[in-house]
Amino acid sequence: MTAAEPRWLTEPEQAAWYAWRRMFPLVNAGIARDLNQDSGLSEADYDVLSVLGSTDGHRMRISALAALMQWSRSRLSHQLTRMEQRGIVRREDVAEDGRGAEVVLTEAGVDMIMAAAPLHVESVRRHLIDLLTPEQLRTMAEVGETLRIRMGIARKR
Repeated sequence: MTAAEPRWLTEPEQAAWYAWRRMFPLVNAGIARDLNQDSGLSEADYDVLSVLGSTDGHRMRISALAALMQWSRSRLSHQLTRMEQRGIVRREDVAEDGRGAEVVLTEAGVDMIMAAAPLHVESVRRHLIDLLTPEQLRTMAEVGETLRIRMGIARKR
C-alpha cells in the first residue's frame, strides 16, 4: 500500500498560508504587549474578563465559558485561580441545580475591564483595524465567520 500523494499548496494558497503565519503573531504580540503595559492584564485575563463583562449579571457557567473560549477545563481552572487570587473573579455554586459552578466578575473585575477596554480597543485599532481598508476588514470578517461555521464553533452567547 502506498501513501497518498500530498496535496501541495498552490502559489496563491502558499501566499495566503505564509501571510497568516506572519500576520497573526505580529498583530497579536503588539496587542498583548500594549495590554500588559496599559493595564497589567495578560491576554488570558482580558479574554475571561471581556467575555464575562458582556454577559447578563457578569457571570457564566465555567463549563460554558471553557467551551466558548475553546479552552480545556483544566486551563480555565488554573486561569480562574490566578484571577481569584487577585480578587477580580469568584466561583459560585449554581443553586438551582446543585451541579457545576459559575464564574462571576467581582466589582474589582468590572472596574478592571472597564478601565482596560478603551485602551485595548485603541491598541487593536493601531495594530490592525486602522491598517486595513473597509473591504479588507469585510473580507477578514467573512473568512473568520466561514472558519467558525466550518469548524463547528458556537458564537459567543
